[in-house]
Amino acid sequence: MNTLKSMRLHIGFFGKTNVGKSSILNRITNQEVSIVSEIAGTTTDIVEKSMELLPIGPVNFLDTAGINDLTELGAKRLEKTFNTLHRVDVGIIVCDYTGIGEYEKQLIEKMKELNIPYFIIVNKTDITQAPEIADAIYTSALKDDTLIYKFKSALIKLLPEEFVNSPKIAGDLIPQKSTVIMVIPIDKEAPKGRIILPQVQTLRDLLDSNCITLAVKESELTEAIKNLKIPPALVITDSQAFKTVSEIVPADIPLTSFSILFARLKGDLRAFIQGAKAIDTLNDGDKILILESCTHHAIDDDIGRVKIPNLLRKKTEKNLIFENISGHDFPDISGYKLIIHCGACMTNRREVLSRILRASQNGVPITNYGIAISYCLGILDRATKIFNLE
Repeated sequence: MNTLKSMRLHIGFFGKTNVGKSSILNRITNQEVSIVSEIAGTTTDIVEKSMELLPIGPVNFLDTAGINDLTELGAKRLEKTFNTLHRVDVGIIVCDYTGIGEYEKQLIEKMKELNIPYFIIVNKTDITQAPEIADAIYTSALKDDTLIYKFKSALIKLLPEEFVNSPKIAGDLIPQKSTVIMVIPIDKEAPKGRIILPQVQTLRDLLDSNCITLAVKESELTEAIKNLKIPPALVITDSQAFKTVSEIVPADIPLTSFSILFARLKGDLRAFIQGAKAIDTLNDGDKILILESCTHHAIDDDIGRVKIPNLLRKKTEKNLIFENISGHDFPDISGYKLIIHCGACMTNRREVLSRILRASQNGVPITNYGIAISYCLGILDRATKIFNLE
């Protein structure tokens, strides 16, 4: 079964042009993932490769353009390369026999600033002796058949905790063999015949936790609860049906949403809850940034472009300005009074945490879809009670 890219360990390769980043990646994967050439600047954009790296598991490699690319497009390539740092869980700095210079030092400082674990690979050691660098891997990508073993050993030592012990989405919140009801409205944006990704992932998580899981539409929720001999241990709803579901589910039954579960899985739940409180401080003319992880065709009642803006305008009674950005882009946020992030099912946790950090550094509150919706509806305390955050 293929693992989603957003749930894979993201490993980024960084370094100057022509030090052999692409050659090393090709050697590790045993495939021609990146074009290799004597000409500097051959890698012009981020090259990604997903694979199973035993015994580590599913990974996503990112091969970046050289940080000293002086070609005409070098500035844009450099910007993309440094932006990629916000997506990687582990960084690999590649240099050649000349050792660590100013460019590599910039990378190291940036990785330390972002708390990214990293190690150094010194390539082209078959040409001449390289200076001694603590804990570095010395190799020749063209000749070293042991490189893959050296690489795995170094990587295992740096694995972030969430990749050593896979986090749960909801299965850790309730006892095993509990009954959970998942409320799944038929989403117009979901492909025909399928349900959306967070719902699929949550269902699998609950099955892995030996839970008894029922999936219903909101119109059948009352009947589903009535038919159970024992009340469900948890009800999980799509955020768009929060109001209806909260009115149906008795107050003594725990209730949350898929988006709030993913706020914990992919981000920082406490930071998002704190950020939602900024909704009460909004004024006429304030700009709000809606961040969407994936690009999609917006429908007439799109949650990020229509429903949430309407909900906030109703809650605040203010003339607010909303702007939407999709994908990996993260703009200058200094002019915004609030950021509302999607559930991030298509983005890895490192990128979301990086966005939270940058928002904090700029003094801009940040929250997510489910938390913002439940806050506006006045049910945030109930929707987050299951997490025992106090």
